[in-house]
Amino acid sequence: MTTTTTVAADARETCCTSAAPAVSVQDALRMATVFKAMGDPTRVRLLSLIASGEQGEACVCDLTDPVGLSQGTVSHHMRILAEAGLVEREQRGKWAYYSVVRPALDDAAAALRAF
Repeated sequence: MTTTTTVAADARETCCTSAAPAVSVQDALRMATVFKAMGDPTRVRLLSLIASGEQGEACVCDLTDPVGLSQGTVSHHMRILAEAGLVEREQRGKWAYYSVVRPALDDAAAALRAF
């Protein structure tokens, strides 16, 4: 019986060590916002359309037809992407132009590689 008790105690010491979190709470919240924004297929398509646009930008008026949604719905998706820091918005007259924030995409990719 002594051997069984010793093995159980050794296993408890080995497996029950506390590990420091690999990502801070603040970084985890920021990255979760980014991944949540990218968790919608329409938003992924919108990012792709903008990135492949002339000069890496696109007018909201050019995004509605390719995704088959109204301007209001596209604007909603774009607001979520902007709040996540994935796109920047520039108002030109009555139209909004969006560009991809490349460092934000690089940070998201780096966070995934870190896991």
